[in-house]
Amino acid sequence: MPAPKAFLDWIDANADRFIQRLAEAVAIPSVSGEFARRDDTIRMMHWFEKQLKDVGVETKLADLGTQEAGGKTYPLPPALLGKIGNDRSKKTVFIYGHLDANKSDGWDSEPFELFVHPTNGQLIGRGSTDDKGPVLGWLHVLEYHHQHNEPLPVNLKFCFEGMEESGSLGLDPLVISESKPGGWFEGVDCACISDNYWLNTRTPALCYGLRGQSYFNIIVSGPGRDLHSGIFGRTVHEPMTDLMLLMSKLVDSQGNILVPGVEDLVPPPTAEELKLFESLDYGIQDVEDAAGGPIALSSDKVKVLMGRMRYPALSMHGIEGAFDGVGSKTVIPSRVIGKFSIRLVPPQTPELVAPLTIKYLEDEFSKMGSRNTLEVKLVKKGHPWVADTNHWNFEAAKRATKVVYGVDPDLMRDGGSIPVTLTFAENLKTNVVLLPMGRGDDGAHSTNEKLDRSNYIEGTKLLGTYLYEIGAS
Repeated sequence: MPAPKAFLDWIDANADRFIQRLAEAVAIPSVSGEFARRDDTIRMMHWFEKQLKDVGVETKLADLGTQEAGGKTYPLPPALLGKIGNDRSKKTVFIYGHLDANKSDGWDSEPFELFVHPTNGQLIGRGSTDDKGPVLGWLHVLEYHHQHNEPLPVNLKFCFEGMEESGSLGLDPLVISESKPGGWFEGVDCACISDNYWLNTRTPALCYGLRGQSYFNIIVSGPGRDLHSGIFGRTVHEPMTDLMLLMSKLVDSQGNILVPGVEDLVPPPTAEELKLFESLDYGIQDVEDAAGGPIALSSDKVKVLMGRMRYPALSMHGIEGAFDGVGSKTVIPSRVIGKFSIRLVPPQTPELVAPLTIKYLEDEFSKMGSRNTLEVKLVKKGHPWVADTNHWNFEAAKRATKVVYGVDPDLMRDGGSIPVTLTFAENLKTNVVLLPMGRGDDGAHSTNEKLDRSNYIEGTKLLGTYLYEIGAS
């Protein structure tokens, strides 16, 4: 059942108004990782609740509790639940998205003022592609049907949150509770998430797998206070020196994880998998264009793609407590925290990987003979997820993509993590498809995050067409 031509034409006719709505959403600096902007994140949830109510959606703001940090207690943004339609002859589709955004430093424009590029139409603003643009795409689909008094082809249930960029705190218990008989999510037949991206800038994609994540802090402490290097250098055990040595033992320059046993958990690829990776419309040039430099680990396309999608990856993220300002400072920090994460793939889990990693770091530290103290903490975790691409949910998404873009989508596993995806799959007991709106160069967590105008508008058509294809399944 193709989407009505009147719907597709209406999307085109309202494109400028949709861009203005995105500007309103971007203007709310809902940065979940900054406590100073927690009120803005809560305001974002209320703003979108009103948008949903205006198009006939029954809503509920679900309290997720509080968050403790730095000796203070902060309220978590409420989850926004919605539902529309109760026709037992129609399938019920579950939709998830998030309305919080990442921190923003070093931008060429004001990150919370949507900048429409005058020549290429890019919509530049924090949260434009991750995930406010896709979430608004669902709203536009609802608006058409509400405005024209047209019945939706499916029943819909929604869950939108404001803490995805900070580990979806508080959401898992809600999903588990609302998935039980009598809960808000009861009766769901399939699920769709639009919170990822094409592999490149050319070919639409469907995602059937995500890496999990184990995020660690390495805490090294020693002196009772920061020290002067002219007085104490080569006199005491320095925490920063110990931390650098430890972090250098985690991964080599080719991306190989040095923690014993971690890579051994992953079986070798099958011939079918290798064929699939070879078929993807993605090359080394795409990697380097997206990265902004000729720095790919290999010239072998399949090897690089499997490094992104099929194998685990260990990345360094920062050091807390060390001098990082402009100029020179000869301090010896008394306490430093090294931050790194391991992206996980099936059958790896945080429960399997964390003990291996912590023991390895403790063993290496004991060999150093340092009199400093070490603590290794697992501070955030998420499980990997893989779905069945032959399910009718994926078949509907494939057909919708072909209708809107005229080509078959790439089937890909994403290197990133959306931990709640597995929670939905396990508790809703249904298939989940990831249906991207944005392109591979959107820079979701980077400076100058953007969403191309064409992807925003055609992506909205894709979301609506997907629902019509589900209705015909």
